[in-house]
Amino acid sequence: MYSPAKSPHSIWARDAISDWPALAMDLTVDVCVVGAGIAGLSTAYHLHSIGKSVAVLDAGDLTSGESMRTSAHLACVADDRFINLERTHGGDGARLFAESHAAAIDRIELITRQQHIECDFKRVDGYLFQPADEASTDFLEHEMAAAQRAGLAPESLLESPPAIGFDIGPCLRFPNQAQFNPMKYLSGLAKYLQANGVLIHGHTRVVEVQGGDQAYVKTEKGQRVSCAQVVVATNTPFNNRYVIHTKQAAYRTYVVAFTIPVNTIETALYWDTVDPYHYVRLVKNEHGPDSTELLIVGGEDHRTGQEDDPAGRFARLESWTRRRFPLAGKVAYHWSGQVLEPVDGVAFIGRNPLDEDNIYIATGDSGMGLTHGTIAGMLIADLIAEKENPWAKLYDPSRKSLGSIGEYARENFNTAVQYTDWLTGSDVDELEKIEPGSGAVVRKGMTKVAVHRDEAGNFHQCSAVCPHLGGIVAWNDVEKSWDCPCHGSRFDADGTRICGPAVSSLKQTDAIELPVLVGA
Repeated sequence: MYSPAKSPHSIWARDAISDWPALAMDLTVDVCVVGAGIAGLSTAYHLHSIGKSVAVLDAGDLTSGESMRTSAHLACVADDRFINLERTHGGDGARLFAESHAAAIDRIELITRQQHIECDFKRVDGYLFQPADEASTDFLEHEMAAAQRAGLAPESLLESPPAIGFDIGPCLRFPNQAQFNPMKYLSGLAKYLQANGVLIHGHTRVVEVQGGDQAYVKTEKGQRVSCAQVVVATNTPFNNRYVIHTKQAAYRTYVVAFTIPVNTIETALYWDTVDPYHYVRLVKNEHGPDSTELLIVGGEDHRTGQEDDPAGRFARLESWTRRRFPLAGKVAYHWSGQVLEPVDGVAFIGRNPLDEDNIYIATGDSGMGLTHGTIAGMLIADLIAEKENPWAKLYDPSRKSLGSIGEYARENFNTAVQYTDWLTGSDVDELEKIEPGSGAVVRKGMTKVAVHRDEAGNFHQCSAVCPHLGGIVAWNDVEKSWDCPCHGSRFDADGTRICGPAVSSLKQTDAIELPVLVGA
């Protein structure tokens, strides 16, 4: 069992914003943005730049969502590979993908310079490599050709690139990628926005979005923001109950940060070609000795709520890292995050399908949320301004990609299978078998109950039925949460909603008598 000294904690958490007030009154603005991660704040920034009045609402501390759980690669290199983008979106689509992500990196660099945001932004090379024990380099050769057709210029296949510092194996080098500290960037962006009249409120959960001529958003505590347009930038759109959730799937991804001596390896971005793939970068060790920096390694993704041993994913990441980086020291940080994987490899940014024309969404970021989120700000601002944007068709949430029909069927079959959890018994045959600090799902007649046992040994119970579309949640022993394996909704140990697509928390239920037998 993987058991580091500390609980999961992102390296970026120390730079998150926590002092933004909750909304206390009704508002009227041009645009209400729901979500204060990189997509929400980037959208607010670009809307403000074209003269729109904007309010930003977030359910928690500002920037405390998935933007804080990234490894913070800034790349225009498709993590689903250009070979696949060509198949699903054609050559023009692959070219527009590369162009838009390169433009997003440029825009982040421009904003940091114009607004004097100190966020450790740095241009670096990116290396796509395959394991050294794979003899054939056919895949890399084909990917290089596809990337070149998309307008990028990776170096020809390298057998042993200089100044790497570990046995990378055959690889492609993509120049002019970047890395930064996402929380420093977003904190600076939020402070700029507030100083320039954008209204920003944390701890304000939105429970209703209404489009049309009398558009508004309504909060959990009853406040209403009247507006001309609404942008839902909450990683997964809680205002879209069905359509988008058949086109994307929620995955957990894992990250571990190790101390490593300075100048051990070249500062760059690294991605391998295995499935699930791994990604690597370096960052300053601001709270450690000057002789070390931090090696951030991520990967080992799986469908949310569909892993019995999530801690084992951290263990596999550590094993993978120590084989390749013998000088890697102690684990300084480890955390996990949630990514929405679109079936065709491209985010959904634009008007919400089957909704009023003034409701917009940004979702399906895959492993490229920081550039996708920046693209969302640029693209949605153009759509609201009725300005033509060459990327609009590629990212259109209503698009149909015939080339991805196989992936669409596979992911939706996986989702359908999860509903068979209604037919199974209890995870334990006695509640006393639930360890303190853990949880289990228990059958009670025709339904199921989520039982959490706190560290003091007390039991807390709520419905195990996800209020989104009725999936049965599973206990996540790493994050101490209830995760829905169908569409990725997540809830705290007490059933309080963490993220959608569910809008509400798990329902409270009557206590179950001890012991509870399987099938009872």
